[in-house]
Amino acid sequence: MTDHPTIRATTGADAAAIDALLAVSYPRLLAGDYSADQLARALPLMTRAKPELLASGTYFLIEGADGQAIAAGGWSLAAPGTGETETGLAHVRHVACHPDHLRCGHARRILDNIIRTSRDAWVTDLDCLSTLTAVPFYAAQGFAVIARVDVPIGGRVPFPSVQMRRAI
Repeated sequence: MTDHPTIRATTGADAAAIDALLAVSYPRLLAGDYSADQLARALPLMTRAKPELLASGTYFLIEGADGQAIAAGGWSLAAPGTGETETGLAHVRHVACHPDHLRCGHARRILDNIIRTSRDAWVTDLDCLSTLTAVPFYAAQGFAVIARVDVPIGGRVPFPSVQMRRAI
């Protein structure tokens, strides 16, 4: 791996790499905050890349020198689940970091890229539906808790989450 792995916008061709990253990241990192039953119901729906995000130009991937997906995440103007939009507001989407690469600054680089590129698109605020596990990470990046919510994963599996927001 290089000292400073590359970051780039994804394409549809990255689906398998993102699926693999989500499949290794979410089960390991979320296990301390969710029950086995909650994860068994939600993970099959959460660990699949979203084709519309991959092709959006606003979803990013950090790769090591060996091509392994290390971290990913992005943003959209449309709210996850509803597709609703609000002037000046964007939504952080599907952020993940490989468990073997935690605390190396990769998720922070992804979030910095999300902030920079969304600001360039005239976004003034970022909304995030954080897992319980990621709340401290987002709080350290300036996000404030708005409310605890149950996010309907796949439109049907309630998943305890925290809505957070920050001005950019």
